[in-house]
Amino acid sequence: MPAGLLNTAYLCKVSRLTLRIVIVLAAISIAGITATQIYWVRKAFDLKKNQFNQDVTASLTNVANKILEINQSPSPANNPVNQVSTNYFTVLVNGPIDNNLLEFLLVTEFEKRNVTADFEYGTYDCASKCMAGGNYVSPKKVLPASFSELPTWHNDGYYFGVRFPLVEANLISQMGIWGFSSVVLLVVIFFFVYTLLVILKQRRLSEIQKDFINNMTHEFKTPLSTIAISTAVLKDPNIVHAPARLLNYATIIENENQRLKQQVERVLQMARLEKEDIGLKKEQADVHELIRDAAKTNSINSKAGITLDLRANRSQAAVDKLHLTNVFFNLLDNAIKYNRNIPEILVRTHNTNEGLQIDVQDNGIGINPEDQRKIFYRFYRVPTGNLHDVKGFGLGLSYVKLIVEAHKGKITVNSEPGNGSCFSIVLPLV
Repeated sequence: MPAGLLNTAYLCKVSRLTLRIVIVLAAISIAGITATQIYWVRKAFDLKKNQFNQDVTASLTNVANKILEINQSPSPANNPVNQVSTNYFTVLVNGPIDNNLLEFLLVTEFEKRNVTADFEYGTYDCASKCMAGGNYVSPKKVLPASFSELPTWHNDGYYFGVRFPLVEANLISQMGIWGFSSVVLLVVIFFFVYTLLVILKQRRLSEIQKDFINNMTHEFKTPLSTIAISTAVLKDPNIVHAPARLLNYATIIENENQRLKQQVERVLQMARLEKEDIGLKKEQADVHELIRDAAKTNSINSKAGITLDLRANRSQAAVDKLHLTNVFFNLLDNAIKYNRNIPEILVRTHNTNEGLQIDVQDNGIGINPEDQRKIFYRFYRVPTGNLHDVKGFGLGLSYVKLIVEAHKGKITVNSEPGNGSCFSIVLPLV
């Protein structure tokens, strides 16, 4: 292999390796930053929660002391406040409780300690042995449609309960800078992922472009070499004495020139189609007739056996006859080219709820599952190593998909390696 190609291959390999290392390091960095952010946000939330519990406990202790003072009851030996769950507190008061007074004291004490979470309270009725009375209090004046009764406690004495149904949401709303930093981190991660996808897409496009240039170089080199050889032969003065030979080489030049012209026209055609201004000239036509024309042309140009099973009752549609015929020709041509046996192709049609379905089935080499979603990309060709036994730029199926979708239709492929392929086109008939 020439030194230049070796250097190019080496640089490409190094470039791919560098890109992978950068992606891995960046992913590790993002993961580390995310884990650190989650850790500190959790720590900050726990601190807020502990502070909230301390403020609530202190407020309820003051409320209990005031109720005991009003009832002239002795203070309990232990702390009257008991935290039953993360958001439910009970308070012993050793005497009956007036609900209106209780609500006033709760609101007052919570305001002093800046406890702004919604809460609901209730008092224990020793006679009925259940929670009675109570109300839902919202400092922000956002009341629920209804609130459930507070659960009873194991103590049979006088006590009241206070529950904070939205405590976690309230604490999260007070996170402040931590919430802002989390949003910033999410934005950074989003742009990192977006940038990574753009880089990978550009890399794929670059590889496709290189493959296209390599294919185009190979496709142009063969006819140019043939024309150069034929031209050298025609320069021989003695060739005028051999008219048959002269005609033969002139025909070779003409055919190769026509081949070059077709290749250039195909590339220019795709460039025009890329502008998404195809300019279809639709007219009512029998799709079956277009299929027959394409099959007849391919049968003349090859030894393929093409069987037509045109069973659709409705085959009239508004289509561009030239472009749609080219679609069928491309599919049949691919079925012939990508085949190591004598090509046997079946073209079926039938009507569905969506319109007219055309299936082109062959006995070719098939397509790998990982390549099936890529074969409709522009310039993409199924990798075959350094073999160039099948000519082309990877434009045929891209053109087919573009034309079918321009007709408001869709195309799919079902294939297994070694078992052939079946391309299905559905065209609307309206």
